[in-house]
Amino acid sequence: MGKEYTAKSFKSGNSVAIRVPAGLGIEPDREWGVEWVDGDLVFRAKPAGKRKIDVSKFWGKAKGLKVPERRDFDERPSTIAAREADVNR
Repeated sequence: MGKEYTAKSFKSGNSVAIRVPAGLGIEPDREWGVEWVDGDLVFRAKPAGKRKIDVSKFWGKAKGLKVPERRDFDERPSTIAAREADVNR
C-alpha cells in the first residue's frame, strides 16, 4: 500500500465533492467510475475515449486541393440564367 493522504469533503452545488491530493499523480479531465463497496469509496479510472480532432483550423491549408463540384442538386434557374447571360455578352 502507498502513502496515505487526508482529503476533506465539501458541498459543491447540489453535490458533495472531494479534492484529490496532487501527490497521487492523477491527471485532470479524466473520467472515473465511483462505487460504494463495504463502506469504502472505490474509484476506478474509465478507459480514455477516442480523441476527436478539431479540423476547423485546417480548412484552406492544403494548397492545390480543389473541392469537387457538387452534382447532388439542381441549379437554381437564376444561376442558369446568369451564366447564359454571361456567355451571350
